[in-house]
Amino acid sequence: MKKKKINFESGGWSGSHHFSAFGILETFFRFYDLATAKNLLAEMMAHSRKAKVLRKENPSEVFHFYLALRSLVRAGYRMQFKAQKRKFQAPAAQVPASGVMLGSLSEEEYRNPVLAFQKTFRKFTIRDFDSFLSDITCFSLGTFRKGPEEDTVTPFLRLNKILDAAQLIVERTAMVSADEK
Repeated sequence: MKKKKINFESGGWSGSHHFSAFGILETFFRFYDLATAKNLLAEMMAHSRKAKVLRKENPSEVFHFYLALRSLVRAGYRMQFKAQKRKFQAPAAQVPASGVMLGSLSEEEYRNPVLAFQKTFRKFTIRDFDSFLSDITCFSLGTFRKGPEEDTVTPFLRLNKILDAAQLIVERTAMVSADEK
């Protein structure tokens, strides 16, 4: 049986078309480190409610980030089906005692970051995230008096969880690869 390739629509921001969910995660974090991605997402949220333009000197940065997040969400959707992969999971002894290291993830999600994707996509579809991302991008790049009409806080929080989980998966896979060498 022939495997079906899935296009994550990464050509517009990464310069190449990736057909692997993990490849998208790695490429995303080559362009944006976790702190930068979360900061830019928070700026987009804040500016979507203001009558100011985000990154007025170079709004293409915001659009580039929007395209990267769309691909990341699609990759996260595919990653939720890889819950059985042991290399993504951390032993209970590796869970940090302080909540600072966990980010927005629960202890259970920190141990198995794929759970963050599963929980997110039980509540939201890819279309919901597309709508959310296009709304905050549009409203952060324009000078509108009102922001988006629909709820933007819940998808914003879920997207932060996706970012944290994706970063953990990339780090843990890199550690496993280094141990195997």
